[in-house]
Amino acid sequence: MKFDIKSLLLPEIDEFILSIGEKQFRAQQIFSWLHSGVKSFDEMTNLPKELRNTLDKTFFISVPEIIEKQVSGIDGTIKYLWRVQENDLVECVLMEYSHGNTICISSQIGCKMGCLLCASSLNGFKRDLAASEMLDQVLFTQIDSGKRISNIVLMGIGEPLDNFDNLMRFIELICHPKGVNIGARHITVSTCGVIENIDKLADYDVQLTLAISLHAPDDETRSRLIPVNSKTGVKRLLEAGSNYFKKTGRRISYEYALIEGVNDSPDQAKQLSKLLRNTKSHLNLILLSNVKERQFTSSSAKNADMFIDILKENGVSYTMRRSLGADIDASCGQLRNRILNSRTYKE
Repeated sequence: MKFDIKSLLLPEIDEFILSIGEKQFRAQQIFSWLHSGVKSFDEMTNLPKELRNTLDKTFFISVPEIIEKQVSGIDGTIKYLWRVQENDLVECVLMEYSHGNTICISSQIGCKMGCLLCASSLNGFKRDLAASEMLDQVLFTQIDSGKRISNIVLMGIGEPLDNFDNLMRFIELICHPKGVNIGARHITVSTCGVIENIDKLADYDVQLTLAISLHAPDDETRSRLIPVNSKTGVKRLLEAGSNYFKKTGRRISYEYALIEGVNDSPDQAKQLSKLLRNTKSHLNLILLSNVKERQFTSSSAKNADMFIDILKENGVSYTMRRSLGADIDASCGQLRNRILNSRTYKE
């Protein structure tokens, strides 16, 4: 059995290198090669052949394969579907903004949460992604697109805080100065409300941004949309967000997809305003991306404008996010779900 070398932290590679009698500086060379996107140990040309052979006998290098790539003709958004370890499919999306290129990556194969807002859980949950598989989405998207990625959002398929240990390992790897070297302040982790791990993340005091998928101000509506809410409730979720800010100093981003007739009423706008106006947070509004397997549609322009007017009246800090990739399968899980359900896809 070979081991996943790209998921190892530099001190762990150090430990292996010293254990086989090699000089410690070789570990840094190996780490740098892995994070440059090499596909085999033979490409590590400044390593002795004997060491390369030893590495090849002990480890494997994860290398994803592009199954499908969609490019938006409207805004240049790129959606990738990768085949990763265990023959699984995973999505990521590359988006261009004025402040740089942002990649939205996945953290699991499928999802356990059962939220009714996206397609991520339509084919169930299979497994967590390894740190290397999260890293590869960034690394190989950057290589294939030729575009330097400056920001990472863990908001694709899966619940990142349900894959906590691999998430933290990924963050340490992606932030390393000898690797891709993207700072924690340029990383956003999204959660639908795994509260015990929000509290755990706060204790790590990593300077990333936490985005909480709120989507409703009341327990009845939120539990319908996001089943995990029935275990804790909106009040406890906001307490966890407040605690995160107190420990890290990082303002919480609350996500709210406007859904026609579900969470876009004047009363709900007032409830939301009351919940957020005295918190150290920012509200990200977006029109729901329609998923054909779900029964919801995005709010009308009239309802969205009314909702925003009430937020303004109550002094809520908000941004109305642009919907990118409207002409491709850009929303979470859509492309993977379509390919998995197609008659032409063979595992």
